[in-house]
Amino acid sequence: MNAADNSNDAGARDLTAAGVMDLAPVIPVVVLDDADAAVPLARALVAGGLRAIEVTLRTPAALEAIVRIAAEVPDAVVGAGTVVRPEDAERSAAAGARFLVSPGCTSRLQVAMAATGLPFLPGVATASEALALMEDGITAMKFFPAEAAGGIPYLKSIGGPLPRIRFCPTGGVGPGNAADYLALPNVGCVGGSWLTPADAVRAGDWDRVRKLAAEAGALPR
Repeated sequence: MNAADNSNDAGARDLTAAGVMDLAPVIPVVVLDDADAAVPLARALVAGGLRAIEVTLRTPAALEAIVRIAAEVPDAVVGAGTVVRPEDAERSAAAGARFLVSPGCTSRLQVAMAATGLPFLPGVATASEALALMEDGITAMKFFPAEAAGGIPYLKSIGGPLPRIRFCPTGGVGPGNAADYLALPNVGCVGGSWLTPADAVRAGDWDRVRKLAAEAGALPR
């Protein structure tokens, strides 16, 4: 596995966590069992208007998928999700990831993600977790699992005392509630897997993926 060239370009170095959230209303959360599907899938998402793509580290094909997207889809901003160990952060950066996303955050994981020099969205589910990160100057976070952790009412309730924090809610977010999340002032974008249905990926139905991406990209915020 070789590090992708664009992991070291000026755009990669200048990207911030807030900038990742600003790329589009929705970050596709992608689970790939076959790295051969990575490039056509990424091209379909980008064609639909979604440049930020989170490839989750849940399968053996994930890191190779990141390598291929980084090398062959220059308009994509590929990131690694489900970063749960310090070595996950290191390997993702080496593969060419341009941002990192974790479902939660420990001190060791935070240090490891920061050490890569990449922007990252650490996962939180409580106000205390968010405050701990804010003490370290982090104000862009993943809210996970969004629906199970309180969803829209919870985000509304902490928006007053924590106005500086912007969230990317993920987990239970889909086409039926994404717009409601995006309407909240403390939500920068949402993450979801509905844009890459497993049956469409298996069938190579990239036009369906492109259409879903276009619908998501048109959501107001």
